[in-house]
Amino acid sequence: MLLSSFSEFKFYQSFRISVEEVDDLRFLVKVENQKGKGRYIEDAELKDISVSGLGFSTSKRMSVGATLDISLQFKKIHLDLTGSIVRAFSYGTSDKEIIYGVELDEEKKIYRFLENFIMSFSQDRLKECLIESALKEKYTNPSDGFEMFSLLLSLFKDITNFGDREGFIDSMLSEVVRILNAQRGSIFLINPESNELEAVAAIGVDKDELKFDYRLGIAGSVFTTGVALNIDTIRDKTRFNEYFDKKFKYQTRSIICYPIHNREDKIIGAIELLNKKNQDIFTIEDEKTMKVLALIFSAVFHQYNPMTEVSQIRRFSNPRAREYAMIGDTPHLKSLRSNIIKLKDLDSPVVIFGESGVGKYLFAKIMHYEGQRGLKPFEEIDCNTKNYEKLKNELWGEQSKLFKCQGGTIVLREVSKLPIDIQEKLVEILKNRQIPDVKFTLDVRVIVTTSVDIEKLQEEGDFDRDFFEYLNRSLVHIDSLRRREDDIPMLVDYFLRFECKKQGLLLKSFSSRAMAKLHNYNWPRNIEELRHCVERAVLYNPKAHIITELELGNNSAPLFDISDNLSMFGDIPHAGDYNISLKDRVAIVEREMILAEIKRMGGNKSHAARVMGISREALRKKLMLSRDLLDSIADELDKKVA
Repeated sequence: MLLSSFSEFKFYQSFRISVEEVDDLRFLVKVENQKGKGRYIEDAELKDISVSGLGFSTSKRMSVGATLDISLQFKKIHLDLTGSIVRAFSYGTSDKEIIYGVELDEEKKIYRFLENFIMSFSQDRLKECLIESALKEKYTNPSDGFEMFSLLLSLFKDITNFGDREGFIDSMLSEVVRILNAQRGSIFLINPESNELEAVAAIGVDKDELKFDYRLGIAGSVFTTGVALNIDTIRDKTRFNEYFDKKFKYQTRSIICYPIHNREDKIIGAIELLNKKNQDIFTIEDEKTMKVLALIFSAVFHQYNPMTEVSQIRRFSNPRAREYAMIGDTPHLKSLRSNIIKLKDLDSPVVIFGESGVGKYLFAKIMHYEGQRGLKPFEEIDCNTKNYEKLKNELWGEQSKLFKCQGGTIVLREVSKLPIDIQEKLVEILKNRQIPDVKFTLDVRVIVTTSVDIEKLQEEGDFDRDFFEYLNRSLVHIDSLRRREDDIPMLVDYFLRFECKKQGLLLKSFSSRAMAKLHNYNWPRNIEELRHCVERAVLYNPKAHIITELELGNNSAPLFDISDNLSMFGDIPHAGDYNISLKDRVAIVEREMILAEIKRMGGNKSHAARVMGISREALRKKLMLSRDLLDSIADELDKKVA
């Protein structure tokens, strides 16, 4: 089945040369009447002509699809052709004149005819024609807009009438490949059960063979990012994956690929064409065409919205079913999810900053597994260790994790704990992408997590400036749980379901008073502490279907009444923890005041000390002692939570 609307689109996209009265181009058109006899149309007037068709006006009413006999003569060149009407419109209801578009299939004959016709033009007219063909923006005037609108209506009619019929998608794709003069084409939809893109139609290759991970290839890139691509494989070697050429034993030169959406505006697949015939790359006009065609195929698949428990793709699965999920519905969580989409396919470093237990490592994992590097290794290095020889070995020694995760991602956890001498050597390795005495170029994305502001450390001289500048490309700040307490019910529900399933128990719930206590507690160890609290509550109450506030004792959860007024201290860590001595809490608050004063003085510690009425040495000692105090508190809390 060849769709007349696609034929119309091919005609409409071709550049048309206007015909003027002074050209003396003879034009006759004959149409068959109901008795099967041909009759010339007396008032037919040629408007424009191209290599694929022509346009003419007449007051006679004819149907789209009608066959016409056409005669053209310019000087001594005579041409007899057969064509079919592919479009018809008028400029208003009172306009008796109708504009018809006719598609002609004898391009070789028309080409020679047009060549002689154009050679007769004056220099000025030839120049105008050349400029118009090269630079004219399509669909800019009202008549062009009306034509495009009528075309889309025609396409919509085809989809409505034939969309459910067998072979419709194959016929549409075949026409698309013909229109854009490509060698091959495929339409992919996501299968969330297998997390693969699968071809539902293919021209030039067996569609049953086209199944691959949703992050692979150009189609995978377009599917995951939503950004259309028009590339040639010579200049864009880094984007192109030669795996497919090796598998199917063909050579790909150029690719154009656009995303397909459903009615909920979720990206559900992609349409991809390969190898523009006689050209190295698809044109700008091809991009415009593909943009419209992608909308058309989106209309065809508008009801496709698969959901599954096993999908790794967030938009096709319930977050409770995923191993790695950011749980919550506050504006901050929505912003974090948006950051994942923006950052997941970049190669530049990312700094994830936030208090201990907020989910920094989880955020890094999601970025890796949802991005283009998700098929490659994911490694982590804990920088909070005193075993520096082991640390060096994991970075650039025989057990180098930089080497292990080639093409993947490495996470440096608590990067602020990394000694400066190691920082200095590491930043040179990452900048040069070369490990000493190893003959390969590093291809690894670096993500670092930190619960300490490394910018402040750098200003204090406790963090290498070059390393900080290398890392400081993208910063993601994850708020503490007490600043997004509305997420607590969803987190509790998630952890409850997970732990009950793990223990083989029926789903439990917390009483309203128990939930109120959980909601009002300030969670100094954030989500990690909440998770352990729910785990213990389930473990210590296996027979209770509803866990009450009385069962939330010291064995299963932290005390709830000790930090009701923590909010008065803002975000200063541990300042409201009454289990810490007053002297130590004052030192923590004093540290924040000193750091704020140093920042106000542009990083000049001597000036800050003078303004605060203390010596430069006293300032240094206060910062050093308070930092050691914070480290010891963090270590003690880690032991309690574990």
